Amino acid sequence: MDKRAKTFPRPLADLVGPALGDVFARQGFAASELVTHWPEIIGDEVAAYAEPIKLQWPRSDVPLEGEAATLILRVEGPAAIEVQHLSDVILERVNRFLGWRAVGRLSLRQAPLTRRRKDAKRRPVDPAKQAAVAAGLIDIVDDGLRTALARLGAVVKEN
Repeated sequence: MDKRAKTFPRPLADLVGPALGDVFARQGFAASELVTHWPEIIGDEVAAYAEPIKLQWPRSDVPLEGEAATLILRVEGPAAIEVQHLSDVILERVNRFLGWRAVGRLSLRQAPLTRRRKDAKRRPVDPAKQAAVAAGLIDIVDDGLRTALARLGAVVKEN
């Protein structure tokens, strides 16, 4: 009797991981998680305008004890000064994720981000709530302004 073992589908990460590992290694990232989990590591507020490009290690034949790498970040233009002020926080979060003091400084490159976060879809405003808010806006003469304020008030009350 010829019984073949059952095969099950493998997770995509098992197949893609080894292929992407070489690409990330060329950029100095020992683990791809620093790039793939960037928003979770650094926080959504900083990840919205900064992303890692590469991790640059010191060039020497004999690395000195305690030599740390430089994390090169791509930052959108006006946000660069904010990232510079948050550099200590960013370094601490990255090193905490890596588990040791691997990164000693940041270097910023001003350029548009390659990954854009998807904007949240607008939810429709509940007409009953909008009408209730509009009823309290009797002093406003302009109909367009009253409608806009009623819609804003309904959304604010909803959240």
